[in-house]
Amino acid sequence: MTAFKRLLGLTALTLFTSVTSFAAQAQTVSPGVLRVTAIPDESPTELARKFAPLGAYLESKLGMKVEWTPVTDYAAAVETLVNRKVDLAWFGGFTFVQANVRSNGKVIPLVQREEDERFRSVFITDARSGITKLEDLKGKTLSFGSASSTSGHLMPRSFLLAAKINPDVDLKRVSFSGAHDATIAAVASGKVDAGALNISVWEKFVADKKVDTAQTHVFFTTSPYYDYNWTVHADMPADLRNKIAQAFLALDPNTAQGKEILGLQRAARFVPTKADNYSGIRAAAENAGLLK
Repeated sequence: MTAFKRLLGLTALTLFTSVTSFAAQAQTVSPGVLRVTAIPDESPTELARKFAPLGAYLESKLGMKVEWTPVTDYAAAVETLVNRKVDLAWFGGFTFVQANVRSNGKVIPLVQREEDERFRSVFITDARSGITKLEDLKGKTLSFGSASSTSGHLMPRSFLLAAKINPDVDLKRVSFSGAHDATIAAVASGKVDAGALNISVWEKFVADKKVDTAQTHVFFTTSPYYDYNWTVHADMPADLRNKIAQAFLALDPNTAQGKEILGLQRAARFVPTKADNYSGIRAAAENAGLLK
């Protein structure tokens, strides 16, 4: 091979490497666009409905396009933020911990709802089941939500273990519905004897009269813990991080726009948060053997 051909080949290789590198960056960088996702703890249509006015509000506050990016499961929500396929993610406490571990501390929780400082889970059952307390679950069937859900799996499992009930040993069958609304449906239809889920979704179903509380009711409510938050990747410029946080903190329930957005987010208001708030969630995950 002549020196010229070798040089030509090297130039082509360099060009190919540069193009490939640019293409890879293009997948993770979208100038002027804020890509947002959320753990799919409710149906895709409900998540999109809740996000629409929030997305429009963020566009007006940030002066940039905001794109909703749905994901198929909780693990995908974690991976998309860790790999910078999205810029902002709505996580539960456990998925935040997972993202923090997966990224070696390269994710930052910005804000949480005031309610998330004292979030709770509920256990529900059919009125004919005879279940009135956690101990009655022995030998019964139970549905959690997603395996990566804080309020639909991790914390309910933690409270069961504290009550000396190992769901994998003491229950007849444990299943995972994938979402809180699906857990309600599983209990109401008689597919399982009981279910564990997010108290916020339960209260919304009750308020909207989507569940007959004379038939399906709560028999145990956990004590409070930290839960959901809005998280960004640490590589996001500090100025943009601050603008996003301030936009959430500025939502005012006394304005029509703020009332609509906060209502859909089931929030009285948003407050600042920090990674240390979720140390208890991490400890619970490690104790339950769920953190990998």
